[in-house]
Amino acid sequence: MTSSTFHDASRALQDKFDTRRIADRIDELLVHDTFDENDAAWIENADMFFLATADAQGRPNCSYKGGDPGFVRVVDEKTLAWPNYDGNGMYLSMGNIRANPHVGILFIDFQDPSRMRVNGEARIVEDDPLMAEWPEAQFVVRVTPREIFPNCPRYIHKMEMVERSPFVPREGCETPVPGWKRAPWARDQLPAGDPARR
Repeated sequence: MTSSTFHDASRALQDKFDTRRIADRIDELLVHDTFDENDAAWIENADMFFLATADAQGRPNCSYKGGDPGFVRVVDEKTLAWPNYDGNGMYLSMGNIRANPHVGILFIDFQDPSRMRVNGEARIVEDDPLMAEWPEAQFVVRVTPREIFPNCPRYIHKMEMVERSPFVPREGCETPVPGWKRAPWARDQLPAGDPARR
């Protein structure tokens, strides 16, 4: 069997630890490149994920993305989408996507320990029709999956939700200004029109 999931370095470690057979079985049975109904239901229940990107030189960056359940959407079997909200203005992950579209996404459910990976190619869409569904979205990120698969949950710590972030933009609710934007070192450098300037 020839798999595009693994490269020579992966294979060398699989052979060293005698895991090539199980790796191939997982790749054969669990790795897929289109979202099914179960994937969509699981993902659209998520309120956070970790996004891995790399710049044009391959230097990695990992960021946390959070929102209310449903802020990540499976648009169709080949498209995942989420809004980009106001952040610290550095645009590290989003800048990387413009330079290098390859992304790795890790979803984790800490309450019912489970996780899912989505690897694929991302693009930024500034006039996406989904913008209207996410208040205060700056643009939408769409991902075409290359690999979708569940991941072993045994090392996930079980945690409970205490409260959702009050900073997530919501329809009919004024989004509070984060404290750091009011700090003297930041306030005079914020973009024109930022609510923290008021």
